Amino acid sequence: MAIYDTLGATYGRTRQPDPRIAAQIHAALGDAADVVNVGAGTGSYEPPGTVLAIEPSHVMLAQRTPRSAPAVCAVAERLPLHDDAADAVLAVLTVHHWTDLEAGIAELRRVARRRIVILTWDQPVFRERFWLVREYLPHTVALDDVRAVPIDRLVALLGGARREQVLVPHDCTDGFGAAYWRRPHAYLDPQVRAGISMFAQAGEDVLAPGLARLDEDLATGRWHSRHADLLTLDSVDVGYRLLVTDL
Repeated sequence: MAIYDTLGATYGRTRQPDPRIAAQIHAALGDAADVVNVGAGTGSYEPPGTVLAIEPSHVMLAQRTPRSAPAVCAVAERLPLHDDAADAVLAVLTVHHWTDLEAGIAELRRVARRRIVILTWDQPVFRERFWLVREYLPHTVALDDVRAVPIDRLVALLGGARREQVLVPHDCTDGFGAAYWRRPHAYLDPQVRAGISMFAQAGEDVLAPGLARLDEDLATGRWHSRHADLLTLDSVDVGYRLLVTDL
């Protein structure tokens, strides 16, 4: 998670929680009276009932607002909590960064009394449907093929889970990987890319040729001609998934 001591510096500017995604996450948490947020970052998507946030990056912790839940610097694989500590445990776009997935999921199961909610993505769907990685940045797909956690593996470790599609709105306010699917110029902004681990970890040298092609296609109108169908859509499914496990 040391990567977030670098890329996490821009999170306060580019990674604001999207209210529509937040509503879906909070609905999945149901009537949980208390929630622990694991891999909490700056506090995006934490419901009002969050009693503790777990985050290993001091840079991310420093960006949490005074209104955020109390937070401790720790890792998912060793949660500083007793068994059955909270009604629900939440983990948002974090499992792919854990060093020991099995240990981390076991910890979530140990700490949660009733429910676990995980936001992640289905890599094969993402790779096929997201135009940016498919057409311009295929080398980042190779990176994500390694770090992405297969949905079936996660479900098996959780002991079963309900799967929900998480649609990405065209004006999504949370600048994760596919957030700008209908705003392609955003991917030419270094600050936007700096807040997306997929791109930050790939490095600018790897990204430069594909971004140059994107810049040219936007200037000539080729991108708009090729993706005219996207410009009529309000939201898309590019593989983001919410997994909900009842214990």
